[in-house]
Amino acid sequence: MATLTALSRHHTQALFRCAMHQSPVLSPYSRIQARAFGIKTTLKVQEHISNMIKKDKEKDKAQGSTHDPKERKIELPPNGPEPFTDTMFSTMPAELRVPHFPEPMRSDTMDHKWKTSDLESLDIGETKHRIPDLISDKFALWAVKSARKPTDIFFRNKYLHRSVMLEVVAAVPGMVGAVIRHIKSLQGMRHDGGWIGHLLHEAENERMHLMTWMEVGKPVLWERALIATVQTGFFAVFSLLYMVSPRTAHRVVGYLEEEAVTSYTHFIKEIDAGRIENVKAPAIAVAYWNLDESATLRDVVLAVRADEALHRDTNHHFSDRIRVGRESLYEDLDHADDKPHIKY
Repeated sequence: MATLTALSRHHTQALFRCAMHQSPVLSPYSRIQARAFGIKTTLKVQEHISNMIKKDKEKDKAQGSTHDPKERKIELPPNGPEPFTDTMFSTMPAELRVPHFPEPMRSDTMDHKWKTSDLESLDIGETKHRIPDLISDKFALWAVKSARKPTDIFFRNKYLHRSVMLEVVAAVPGMVGAVIRHIKSLQGMRHDGGWIGHLLHEAENERMHLMTWMEVGKPVLWERALIATVQTGFFAVFSLLYMVSPRTAHRVVGYLEEEAVTSYTHFIKEIDAGRIENVKAPAIAVAYWNLDESATLRDVVLAVRADEALHRDTNHHFSDRIRVGRESLYEDLDHADDKPHIKY
């Protein structure tokens, strides 16, 4: 700065114009002054950095450490290295330390290990069908049947990949219904009637179906992209439908689950015919449905089909309750039992 203030006003303005690329032409004397100023400034900066490094080294030596890896000495505690402390785990609330495991749909699933004979003996109503009588019900059936046609054309007999597509879509309605009913319960400041818990359970169950098929099917990248696109569109359409007519939305899910039962029945037939290898059941399926250790892919399909049959009956029933204006499940439970029920 001393050199800069010593320059004449003319030379100072010329230097700044040069720095800003405004005046590419300088007099010989100004050019020499500018170069001298730049050299002195560079030397001062280097000297300042050198002093900083020197002070850091002196500080490290005073503390008994050094920047040279060869001379650095690592002193361990007398009782050995200190144990690693994970601050994220140590600050975790007690509630989060109890893991939440998804619960299967049937309450008797954990009573015993389920074998093939147990799964085959379940009365799921393979051919059960709700005949539509209202225009909205006929629309719901038409929508589901129309959506199935391109799926049949695209996947054909690739039932593992078809199952992934099915479960990605089937996991949406329960969550959408639960969220919308939750918001309505808050806005109306009234009880939901016991639906939210059942809808969340259904969504979680469908998600576990997807996690199971992902272990077996292993869809490739382009199939994942297609499935994600279909799910995004279905989520938007179904959310709008549920806000406009929840009765029709549940009827759509009921018919969708009818098609799911049919698809999984065909899946079982393909395995029995030997066209799909009956591999060992993935560990996630054995744990979730409490299957026997010798469980195979066929047992998993039987368990999934039984769940879809429950979702079929539940959603048709939900639609019927909305139609007759008896949405609260607790009213019927209060009449069926003398004990009072807590409403949520």
